[in-house]
Amino acid sequence: MTATNQRLRPQDLLADSPELGSPPLVYRRLVEVINHPRGGAGDVANVIREDTALTARLLKLVNSAFFAFPKKIETVSQAVSVVGTSQVRDLALATSVTDLFKGIPAELLDVEDFWKHSLGVGVTARVLAGLRNEANVERFFVTGILHDVGRLVLLMRAPEATADVIAKARTGRALLFETEREVLGFDHALMGGVLMDHWKMPEALREAVRLHHDPRRAERYPMEAATVHVADLMATALQLGSSGERLVPPLSAGAWAKLGIDPGVIGFAVEDIDRQYSAAVHLLGLSPED
Repeated sequence: MTATNQRLRPQDLLADSPELGSPPLVYRRLVEVINHPRGGAGDVANVIREDTALTARLLKLVNSAFFAFPKKIETVSQAVSVVGTSQVRDLALATSVTDLFKGIPAELLDVEDFWKHSLGVGVTARVLAGLRNEANVERFFVTGILHDVGRLVLLMRAPEATADVIAKARTGRALLFETEREVLGFDHALMGGVLMDHWKMPEALREAVRLHHDPRRAERYPMEAATVHVADLMATALQLGSSGERLVPPLSAGAWAKLGIDPGVIGFAVEDIDRQYSAAVHLLGLSPED
């Protein structure tokens, strides 16, 4: 798809795009059973069992350093019981979404590096949320995984315009998201937010994806937006994969203070991030970092 600056709109890029019409089927089914008045953990386990690949990934995950449970989890029912139904739903989305985005031009983006960066942001957001004792840290994990999917939409649906953005950003040593705004009139964060709206995702996830470069603008969920914003910067600085951005974006004023985390724990947090990131990379079958 090609379009001029005047005609290119995020909503148009999703029109007539069946491959991006909805989130993974297993996630939709999990949402249905969890929201059903008589749905329960057993129903969630049954949905997971129907997908053999997801079953294997989930059991690998809960038995990895990502969770570090003291005892081995043998069955899907045990996993749902220990992790929780909403958390399993979020993990299913995080580990299945990569299958939706195919055909990204290799000359424009290293897709494996992109997903490694997304995992890095997800893991970092999860660790930061854990330091704040959030009730469901997996929702931060999935938000981190999805924060840059708008860039994939742009690469799939507007490859020529996106190639222009990349070339201009590299020539001028400018940030990609700022160049997107200049060239396209919007950035990948807004594109991702529109996709999350299209998928009818929870509002906290929508706002955090849409505003992960501008967390100060978050009105309803500023904590989620600030967490993903800081996680994105940390993952980029730690060189956990690459979203295609060659520069470390600036820290938004007030974002770190919003988290309320003692800077003295960052060293321990980075160790935890490294451990969980290695487990997540292995889980998705990505090549380990050098």
